[in-house]
Amino acid sequence: MNERYDIAIIGSGPAGLSAALNAKIRKKKFVIFGNKELTQKLSKAHEINNYLGFYRKSGKEIQEEFNNHLKEMDINITEEKINNVYAMGDYFALMVNEKIYEATTVILATGVQYGKLFEGEERLLGKGVGYCATCDAPLYKGKVVTIIAYNKHEEAEANFIATIAAKVYYIPMYNEEVEVDSSIEIINDVPIEIIGEDKVRNLKLKNSKIDTDGIFILRDSISPGQLVPGLKIVKNHIEVDRLMKTNINGCFAAGDVVGKPYQYIKSAGEGNIAALSAVSYIDYISKK
Repeated sequence: MNERYDIAIIGSGPAGLSAALNAKIRKKKFVIFGNKELTQKLSKAHEINNYLGFYRKSGKEIQEEFNNHLKEMDINITEEKINNVYAMGDYFALMVNEKIYEATTVILATGVQYGKLFEGEERLLGKGVGYCATCDAPLYKGKVVTIIAYNKHEEAEANFIATIAAKVYYIPMYNEEVEVDSSIEIINDVPIEIIGEDKVRNLKLKNSKIDTDGIFILRDSISPGQLVPGLKIVKNHIEVDRLMKTNINGCFAAGDVVGKPYQYIKSAGEGNIAALSAVSYIDYISKK
């Protein structure tokens, strides 16, 4: 039986970290998923003057303060990528490759870093398009697989699926040197459209076209509507009320993912509200 957390927080920007701090203060059992490294958005901030108490601080300096706060509160970030979140009635199942986490509530604080969908991607999702190569690898034994990767660490997934599939194409969307198994064919071209009717047939690129049975798109994060089936999205943002509640019971959201303005102080405040709302929800259902 899986360990069940009170709160699972997805995202380690100001909203997610603020939610984690408040979950800790309220003595709830929680896990926060994200990246311990400085985000690109924060690292590029030369000077921030609209975050109360942090006048004329750089993004790097504010990140250091965040890290110091987490250390003092003994909060650790779990560096695993959540591929899907499913509402199971009285809890949520969070899928990480072959692993499953369980939580009574979920706080989505993923930001707006997910890329624009390829043409045909959403229509063919589950029909040859996926976001986790290791999860679905057994389905492609002896078949042709294409991996579109946005981060060098995804090379490990490509190497794994190469042990199962008959052929693997690898399309790197990053600038570092690619180091994958010699059996994998590296394609330095830009994906344009995923083609197929009832299932994936081809991938159209800017300068070429390849036949493939499956396509795995490995972005650093995926859109919230794909992450959590049934989540209400309005104008590319998660719809929430003033308590950061989504349309799914027990699911809350905060930060850039719920809309503008995209500011750190606004995100941190919403993370605080989301955590308090999650705590109230947990306390309420525990008394029923």
